[in-house]
Amino acid sequence: MVPRVNRELCVGCGKCLEVCPSDAIDTSQGYARINEEFCEECGVCSAFCTYRAIEIEFPLRGNHLD
Repeated sequence: MVPRVNRELCVGCGKCLEVCPSDAIDTSQGYARINEEFCEECGVCSAFCTYRAIEIEFPLRGNHLD
């Protein structure tokens, strides 16, 4: 699962920065930016974002409806 920041929803409050266990988030530009090199893909940032600006993308693994 890969977290992605929706810049239209992000207000740069820094809550995600506070809760990120791997220090993978930067808000110095006025919105959250996630450094994928350090991100542990735990989803904590998304869970604590009160603006729903961080979305978790799940990669598709094929069609299981067969």
